[in-house]
Amino acid sequence: MSATLWFTPWKPGPAADVAPAGSDGNGGSDGGTDGAAVVSVTEFTPHRPLTAVGVTVEGIALRRIWQDLEGAVGLWLWVDPDPFRPRSGSISVWRTERDLQAFVARRDHMRIVRSYRNRGSMRATTWQTDGFDMDATQEAARALLSGRSAWPA
Repeated sequence: MSATLWFTPWKPGPAADVAPAGSDGNGGSDGGTDGAAVVSVTEFTPHRPLTAVGVTVEGIALRRIWQDLEGAVGLWLWVDPDPFRPRSGSISVWRTERDLQAFVARRDHMRIVRSYRNRGSMRATTWQTDGFDMDATQEAARALLSGRSAWPA
């Protein structure tokens, strides 16, 4: 795995009231919040490197509608720019598991998943937190994506 991971700036959603106190919308934070949240980390590794371009474009398109997604707290997209084995995905934060599942079931999301299903491998994990901490969440996701932490079985 490449040591280089690039992240988009934090994109708050309509449920951003759960976002960390002091969040400036660009990833800055002075701590946590009392609000519970659900974190989802996804990773897509295409079989062919050029497929990564299409997946990235689709991810950016979904990011543009983020502010309209019920229960969405915030989002980072990420990419590993390794030219021979690129990977990409998201770290999304939701108010509830139900909000996450509603997004997963959206037509636009399902269309993307179906169109790339056989073009690479996908893995994802979720966890719940009693008090969402932006910095701790991104670090936990980085540990998974860099291989410093094992993905849950």
